[in-house]
Amino acid sequence: MSDDLSSRFRALWDEIAPVGRDAASGGYLRYALTGTELELRAWFRAQAQRRDLPVTGDGNGNLFAHWGDPEGSDAVLTGSHFDSVPHGGAYDGPLGIVSAFLAVDELRAAGVTPTRPLVLAAFVEEEGARFGVPCLGSRLLTGALDADRAAGLRDAAGVSFAEALGDRPAGARPELLGRFGAFVELHVEQGRALVDADAPVGVASAIWPHGRWRFDVVGEGNHAGTTRMADRRDPMLTYAFTVLAANKEARLRGAHATVGRVAVEPNATNAIPSKVTGWLDARAADPETLTGLVDAVRGKLAERARRDGTEVTVTEESVTPLVAFDGGLAKRLATLLGAPVLPTGAGHDAGVLAAHLPTAMLFVRNPTGVSHSPFEAATDDDCAAGVRALARVLEELTCR
Repeated sequence: MSDDLSSRFRALWDEIAPVGRDAASGGYLRYALTGTELELRAWFRAQAQRRDLPVTGDGNGNLFAHWGDPEGSDAVLTGSHFDSVPHGGAYDGPLGIVSAFLAVDELRAAGVTPTRPLVLAAFVEEEGARFGVPCLGSRLLTGALDADRAAGLRDAAGVSFAEALGDRPAGARPELLGRFGAFVELHVEQGRALVDADAPVGVASAIWPHGRWRFDVVGEGNHAGTTRMADRRDPMLTYAFTVLAANKEARLRGAHATVGRVAVEPNATNAIPSKVTGWLDARAADPETLTGLVDAVRGKLAERARRDGTEVTVTEESVTPLVAFDGGLAKRLATLLGAPVLPTGAGHDAGVLAAHLPTAMLFVRNPTGVSHSPFEAATDDDCAAGVRALARVLEELTCR
């Protein structure tokens, strides 16, 4: 395998680097099925065509490029997603797709001919930033999410997922899923474990259980200047207390709790809000801790609402259970690569697919440890190391 991989990675990476980049923040606005993500999907098709890899879709927005018989069985699947969180980093998602194409190049340059089909995937709406449900494409493919529910999901502008997709999603595709014998997703690390381990590449052991809960707090809108403090039913007070309570309860349990999104009505400087909606992202190392955390936050929220004279509704939007990746596969790949094994608190399409087929993840070192932010980073040399690792793994799985 050639040793100019870093420069070839940079050349391919630069083709997509400007797409959806916000000049002010330096982050990316690549929401699912919008103009920027559609441009990246066109790039995926062009890269596949350049390599004579036919592309198919599953009716849910997921794309697949095939090296080998598209109807073949026991295929090895690899890839990731293009979409981003608001003002997110460059590497979260696209690194796994760019690396998959380069891994194919590496294998071909080495004269490798897979005996099992190899499929490269671009999953739709992994982040959930547009339609509110993370890993939407992989959940639909596997049947973890009902097609009718997915079709009716709407973005902030009121556009439904079905409208953006151009059709009702197909939903579960067991005949397609059954053709896959394994899935390997390469991803930038969303932490600093590999920095501490002084290793460019790692292998995932598990994904923490996690979920999203929406809490709607309704009070009484009124004038900021004429309403006495004692007469107020202010939902913002209930919301603010809930944010602090979630932080405290997570710290007490060694878990993670984040409230990073809020909507206020009427959203005026000189008006007491009539309604505040917040979203809680909660994660923990085990299901019991996660349940305890969310229950504690619910209790504190209800107690504060009684004091503030507000009304609260809590809605569970999505929950992903603990995902322990195939232990034998993870050990096999860690031994093959001489790489450390580490857990992650972030969700991925690999976590959804792990319930249906042997699944593994490779992580590439992130020197900043920052993710979902413009400061997310990876060096070209480490990305090249990730491509080489992925190529070795794909050769191991498709040729043996």
